[in-house]
Amino acid sequence: MIDTPEALEAYLPVLRAAPWVAVDTEADSLHAYPEKLCLIQISTPTGDRLIDPLAGLDLRPLLDALAGHDLIMHGADYDLRLLWRAGRFAPSAVFDTMLAARLLGERNFSLGALLEKFLGVRLDKSMQKADWSRRPLTPRMEAYARNDTRYLKPLADRLRQDLLARGRLSWHEEACRRLIQDAACDPVVDPDQVWRVKGSHLLSRRGLAVLRELWQWREEEAHASNRPPFFILSHETLSRIAAAAVDGQPWQELVPPRFSARRKAGLEQAIARGLAVPPDQWPELRRGTGRRLTEVEQARLEQLEARRNAKAHELGLEPSLIAPRSVLVELARDWETHAPRLMRWQRELLEG
Repeated sequence: MIDTPEALEAYLPVLRAAPWVAVDTEADSLHAYPEKLCLIQISTPTGDRLIDPLAGLDLRPLLDALAGHDLIMHGADYDLRLLWRAGRFAPSAVFDTMLAARLLGERNFSLGALLEKFLGVRLDKSMQKADWSRRPLTPRMEAYARNDTRYLKPLADRLRQDLLARGRLSWHEEACRRLIQDAACDPVVDPDQVWRVKGSHLLSRRGLAVLRELWQWREEEAHASNRPPFFILSHETLSRIAAAAVDGQPWQELVPPRFSARRKAGLEQAIARGLAVPPDQWPELRRGTGRRLTEVEQARLEQLEARRNAKAHELGLEPSLIAPRSVLVELARDWETHAPRLMRWQRELLEG
């Protein structure tokens, strides 16, 4: 484990000189709130290294060294977003083995499944839900973490050959560029949408006012206890409590017995604040805000969907890889406006 500035400085020349680099990360999203980057795994021809971001290291030299490489990653979207938040890091290029497998028509594209199929390697995945903020890591956790990058280079080599043989390598390259572009930005949070959790569409406007207060209370509790919000109350339970409170029904039975007196009091105060919101400040309903397709647009959607499905069947791909239905709807409404959002190969398949 590299957890001192001296050890990191000694490793950087090795990393800069490496002809290839495989990278993965681990966070603590199941155990803390907000989540944080807990581990960076790196494999090169010299071996596997674990970097400890929790040791107070300055990660900028490490990220600068990584930026000069085409990185090999698996399911890179989440990792790239973590690294962007941690240090505004965006690589020059990525080879994503999960994306490569999907473009080859693989239906089970987990790392374990791909390694077993293509390399005959079987991984121990029992540490998937481990608390990666734990220190020291157990030997089993260290082995798990190293294995996440150890075999990525031979897997990438195999998948690259198959993509090239099937004329899909350029698709993958374009998709990886889009992946990097999408990850290198801060998420835009709509303050009137973020609290509209599962079940909120069933609530009245007054119920939404209560739900909004409950959501804010849960956020504060999650931060204070350093636990994910779903550990406090589930989305569905928030909505059910809001509905019961507005209808004058007992909501206390929906509260978990484990709640402390302090937490119960905070919940009750949030409900009271929501019920006290005046009608002119109640949130608006958001049912049926989307415009229905015209007959012409519906016919265009059906044509696009049929063409997409036929191409997907011919190529052995999931149809959503070519375009999810939500994108097809937008294309049916206005092709010229929305088609530029497609990648070149997606547009060619839909046009062809």
